[in-house]
Amino acid sequence: MRLFGQLIVSLMPITPRFFIRWVAKRYVAGSDIGSAIRLMKKMSEEGACFTVDVLGEEISAMDEADFFIEEYSNLIDSIVENELDANISIKPTALGLLIDPESGLDNIEKLLRKAAEHDMYVRLDMEDHRVTQPTIDVCLAMHEKGFRNIGVVLQGRLFRTLSDIAEICAVTGNHTDFRICKGIYLEPENIAYCSYKDIVNATNDAIDEMLDSGAYTAIASHDNPVISHALAALRRRDMGPSKPDPRHITEPSRSVGKGPGYEFQFLLGVRGDIRRKLSEQGHRTRIYIPYGTKWYEYSMRRLRENPEVALHVAKALLMPWSNRR
Repeated sequence: MRLFGQLIVSLMPITPRFFIRWVAKRYVAGSDIGSAIRLMKKMSEEGACFTVDVLGEEISAMDEADFFIEEYSNLIDSIVENELDANISIKPTALGLLIDPESGLDNIEKLLRKAAEHDMYVRLDMEDHRVTQPTIDVCLAMHEKGFRNIGVVLQGRLFRTLSDIAEICAVTGNHTDFRICKGIYLEPENIAYCSYKDIVNATNDAIDEMLDSGAYTAIASHDNPVISHALAALRRRDMGPSKPDPRHITEPSRSVGKGPGYEFQFLLGVRGDIRRKLSEQGHRTRIYIPYGTKWYEYSMRRLRENPEVALHVAKALLMPWSNRR
């Protein structure tokens, strides 16, 4: 199956751009804020909530960060105005973290402060291993400044993830909030697990560690072995829909829109059938909504970095009835 995914990826550079756009529209809300707002209004009927991401990442000059600051500021206003159950996800490199760490930190704080005024949560997306520690450092620095509406994504495939969980929890305590995923980046084998089985096992271990630490745990996976493990792990800890979080005597103060200590997350357009089933069972489910003019770059990057994504594309094309948005 992986070879099939690699074959699809190898054909993408010669595939007409209009066809890529046709495929991408399943996984990208559109090119502007209005497109994202309309889609979220429609999908709210399914009981889902959302994390919104403005497409685009590592910038080459600090003035490029101005676009993201303005766009995210307008996005926050639009979410509030339309009373949507949504928060935002930002990439630190899009705000200049690798070019000028101090200015990048200021840019992130500016958006975080505005989101906090509306009790809106901000997720620091995790990029490749070059920025793993800098991203964690940003989260910890913001917590030290008193912000509680921020958390990071950790990638199960990295060897360091379990120690990262312990490090973050030691600083942020009951306010710790993680998003755990397998990880889209194909990292070197000296720092990351490379086989599917090892990555799944490592991700499951991270879920257990997060739950046992008392952290809010957002489980972001489309893989049946991970979802099944997470459901069993929740049952063992007496956690579930409509139940108070048994890990805390007093419920930690969190941003609006959170579940009882956990939630499940899915990319737009992927495994909608599983997401709806979990939602019907009462679990809080969140959809990752990307939008922006960089839809082509986003689509190609995800395919290049992880050919397994191409399998979802192929399934959507060949069996659309089995994978409705």
